[in-house]
Amino acid sequence: MFTSQASSSSFQDSIDVEEKDTDFDSEDIGGISQRIQQINCYYSIYFYQSTRSEAAEESVAWSQRRADSTTCHDDFSLTLLDSSLPPEAEPQLRCYISRRLSKGALLGGMGNIATVELSIPEQAVGCYCCLLEQESSPDQSEDGNGWVVCFLGGSEKGLNLFRLELDKYVQGLQGSLTPEMETLESDVKPYLSLWYEESVMHIHRVVQLVQANVCFLLHAALSHTPVVVNDADERTKTDVARFIKAASLQGLVQEDTTTATLCKAMSDDAPTDLVIDCSTSPPTLSNAVSNRFCEDWIQAFLNGADRCNPFLLRQILENFKLKAIQDMNNLKRFIRQAEMSHYALFRCGQFLRGCGNGDVLLQNARAEHSGLTEACGIIRVLEEYLSEQAMAPAAVH
Repeated sequence: MFTSQASSSSFQDSIDVEEKDTDFDSEDIGGISQRIQQINCYYSIYFYQSTRSEAAEESVAWSQRRADSTTCHDDFSLTLLDSSLPPEAEPQLRCYISRRLSKGALLGGMGNIATVELSIPEQAVGCYCCLLEQESSPDQSEDGNGWVVCFLGGSEKGLNLFRLELDKYVQGLQGSLTPEMETLESDVKPYLSLWYEESVMHIHRVVQLVQANVCFLLHAALSHTPVVVNDADERTKTDVARFIKAASLQGLVQEDTTTATLCKAMSDDAPTDLVIDCSTSPPTLSNAVSNRFCEDWIQAFLNGADRCNPFLLRQILENFKLKAIQDMNNLKRFIRQAEMSHYALFRCGQFLRGCGNGDVLLQNARAEHSGLTEACGIIRVLEEYLSEQAMAPAAVH
């Protein structure tokens, strides 16, 4: 049986990130307005050179010029190209990376995240490392040369929440990396210095932009509603698009429903785009739709934004998605039971009414069960039930 007390407790547990995930809550509460500037983040980039490669001899002179910044092993050398770390900390990082490379722990194109201890104010920080292998032409053999890119800041747990964003960001360097590094000063260094702003801070910027209206973006993400941003710069438009993608459940829900099926289901409902007009401050939203489930998360997002902790905000977003997935799985189970029991159908209706996310859950269920006649009939009954409840709120006890 579902009880309101159990449901409320479960929901509150999913929201109360700050008490459970202390890794994201270690900052001093004071000085909120300055805290975002106090977050220290660093980068380093190295040239990785296999001593077994034919190209190694061609770069000997270049490596010798950087002998003080080169760590050599039997199979490879690692040469510093640039770093924002303090001088005493960079050799420590290079030593750590060399150990990882010697053990084969860094694979080409795959980011690796761990905690490293360096001579910096934070001492222990999260470190994202990725080996970008040098591209070779078809008539050349693979020589194993490349670049190791490192991003440092926050905690290992925090960086893991942004692994996909970091992987995508570091891949954006591929076209600018050459053995001669002609664009190191003009392109590579400015790009590396923005890794934190571009890969981690986008969720924070969106919540700051829309404030309490974040519930409408959450609902749009869950319901596959297109979002249009007007009169904004490209960065803001990109931030909102990335927020919607991060909050969406596509690819996470265990189902056979394809994106095309979901889009067809949405077109049948004749959805209206959510429009965010940034010509006003704060922005105005048109065709905004929300529900109680999304509105219950507003304060958690606002608290995370006020604390200027993007890792906490991402954990809140992941908990939001997890709760939505749990409710979807519960609805699927109830629908299967309702095919054999009227009482199960009643329980299903009570669950949908209590969770506050009935419209979204039924929309996804309708898309998933589109080829099952009996399940579709149950979903129609549930939709009629919720519609009646919405029209007579006074009757809801």
